[in-house]
Amino acid sequence: MNDYIQVDIQFSPYDEIFGDVTASLLGDQGYESFTFSANGMSAYVVESLFEEKVLEDILSDLMFETSTSFTYKRIVSQNWNEEWEKNYFQPIVIENKCVIHSTFHQNIPEAEYDIVIDPKMAFGTGHHETTSLMLAHLLQMDVKGKSLLDMGCGTAVLAILAKMKGADQVVGIDIDEWAVTNAKENIGLNQTSDIVILLGGAEILAEKKFDIILANINRNILLNDIHHYAACLKPKAELIMSGFYVEDIPFIREEAEKNNLSFDSHTEKNRWVSVKFIKN
Repeated sequence: MNDYIQVDIQFSPYDEIFGDVTASLLGDQGYESFTFSANGMSAYVVESLFEEKVLEDILSDLMFETSTSFTYKRIVSQNWNEEWEKNYFQPIVIENKCVIHSTFHQNIPEAEYDIVIDPKMAFGTGHHETTSLMLAHLLQMDVKGKSLLDMGCGTAVLAILAKMKGADQVVGIDIDEWAVTNAKENIGLNQTSDIVILLGGAEILAEKKFDIILANINRNILLNDIHHYAACLKPKAELIMSGFYVEDIPFIREEAEKNNLSFDSHTEKNRWVSVKFIKN
């Protein structure tokens, strides 16, 4: 298990956009989870990835009319996992069709799809806008009998929902070993054991082919890896991506169209978006 660093950042004055932009920048540096308060945010990163100077540079480069300060502390992984789950992971209902909760939750709302997730710091509980956007998109899709890739799977919540909805071959991939372990645990909790979880990045896709690819990561990684996704899509297959803002769509669209993908649509929630492309 990895120990974590909790970074508490204060903004004066504070606006929601400050937290969103800072979270996006820190996500590029390996920060995995974020919680927000009335005057700032807390960010969590594996201890081995924490660099105080990098954090200082990110905060000093923010083009906001606000002042920032931060403190940080080390948290033992096992204790932090339990504390985070109890304090920040509450049951969530998506589109009145899917409920996501942990094993310790009680009085769970009823829904067509009941998913049990013990996140243990892996991204993907449904609370962040990007995950809820992807879940809502998946709920509207016909995936029965189709092959599906959950790229950057985190907790594997998307892969699990896809399998519950009748997807055939489902594969999840993540670069984080802790996330891969957690994904496998969650698959067991939901009795969807025929989902394949792999450790690695887009480079391990090789000659695999899919009807649907879901990728909820961040803008820079998506831009770098779109050509891998396009190569793995069958003709007329769908690529759904999230992890970036509405103003990033032109950059994503330009790169996708270079790789024989046609823009179909996008959905938006608090400036975060998911976009859908079709393989020509």
